[in-house]
Amino acid sequence: MPVVFQVDFPFNGPWGEDLAAAMADLAADIAGEPGLIWKIWTENPDTGRAGGVYLFETGEAARNYAAKHLERLEAFGVSGIVHHQFQINESLSGITRFTGKG
Repeated sequence: MPVVFQVDFPFNGPWGEDLAAAMADLAADIAGEPGLIWKIWTENPDTGRAGGVYLFETGEAARNYAAKHLERLEAFGVSGIVHHQFQINESLSGITRFTGKG
């Protein structure tokens, strides 16, 4: 069953295309994570927070990535991290166009 992992944290920028340029290598690395179906990169310059919403094939893949990612953020000195994992109600989500694919 697919699992969503959501994380956000305080972030001072860069934003938009500057963030895309700065994080291209990290994005390529994340794309190779076992069990990752997709990731949406999130940013809000008005609130100074950034993060992502990830869809993983299994809860185990989501937990493994979450542990790695949270450790990486903390090593960078990031605090105030908010994160959650959710199972997906595929019946209801299918009505609202969820396919489980990218």
